[in-house]
Amino acid sequence: MAKDRVVVAMSGGVDSSVAAALLVEQGYEVIGLFMRTGASDEETAAPSCDDQPKKIRGCCSAIDAGDAQRVADRLDVPFYALNFKDDFDRIKDYFVDEYSQGRTPNPCVVCNSWLKFGKLWEYAEAVGANQIATGHYARVVPGENGPELHRAVDTSKDQSYFLFGLRQEILRGVRFPLGDLTKPEVREIARKLELGVHTKPESQEICFVPSGDYKEFIAGHRPDALGTPGEIVDQDGQSLGTHQGLSRYTIGQRKGLGIAVGEPRYVLEIDPQQNQLVIGPEQLLQRREFQVERVNWLISEVPQAPLVCDVKIRYLHRPATATIRALPDGCASVCYDEPQSAITPGQAAVFYQGDRLVGGGWIADR
Repeated sequence: MAKDRVVVAMSGGVDSSVAAALLVEQGYEVIGLFMRTGASDEETAAPSCDDQPKKIRGCCSAIDAGDAQRVADRLDVPFYALNFKDDFDRIKDYFVDEYSQGRTPNPCVVCNSWLKFGKLWEYAEAVGANQIATGHYARVVPGENGPELHRAVDTSKDQSYFLFGLRQEILRGVRFPLGDLTKPEVREIARKLELGVHTKPESQEICFVPSGDYKEFIAGHRPDALGTPGEIVDQDGQSLGTHQGLSRYTIGQRKGLGIAVGEPRYVLEIDPQQNQLVIGPEQLLQRREFQVERVNWLISEVPQAPLVCDVKIRYLHRPATATIRALPDGCASVCYDEPQSAITPGQAAVFYQGDRLVGGGWIADR
């Protein structure tokens, strides 16, 4: 007899395909779901599993849907493709809005919170499933007070950072079948199961920016959001030149500033109120303290005492020790033991204790 019914988000890639296969092997009643985003096939088409590997420019295309369908057929599980275009358009709007307000967005976190573990969960409930699964590299581990979100065993592939926004109450019904595996092991499983996607290369991080140039995307999606030319100033307010619109810049950026002052200068602050870009020497990027907002705690209750954690401020940032204090209105203060570079408003700050993810939030404006 089959175990519980589980809906698996199948993108047509090797990770989600193997996740579905493993759940079938474990006796779950698997339903595959492909989430159509409305992006054009020309923009996001990845090479199918029959093509030679090359750099992928996106995901969720008709080709990807076809690959997912073939894997579902191979596994003999029902498969559905649903249209999530309106929801995905919200993510694109968020992306552009953040840049236009001087922040650097993280659409992958938002996509996971709104779509993959939001709409996907709603669909699972509609079809009588009490669990959902994806091909993320992360783990849900039983704890004293309920399930906990942990890093993947393969730390080079760990994606828990992008999952901090999951609601704690749904963790009990979330499955990450790849959490104990390495990427080479996943590809080998796919090869042994004769899944055609076993050699398919990986998709890029921002699937709706196929060119890799986010400025080009903003120009096509909402040209006015690129902003208007304004003043570049140093940390003392001295005018150094003219920027071409604040959405073209991010904290820590060095190249493309269009000025020469004899030594490297970096973006220190983006001020949409004054339409100013503040630049300065690299050492001024170093900070110890900042605040986060819209904090999501993945522990039993909001901590009443200071919490010592390793805090990650970008996906590729090496976590560093900090003290976190919960504040009113879903905010928290973070104070690193040692200064960190380019703490960027709009990015996610994620809190770990050991391998456990205990919470995270969005880095607030200064």
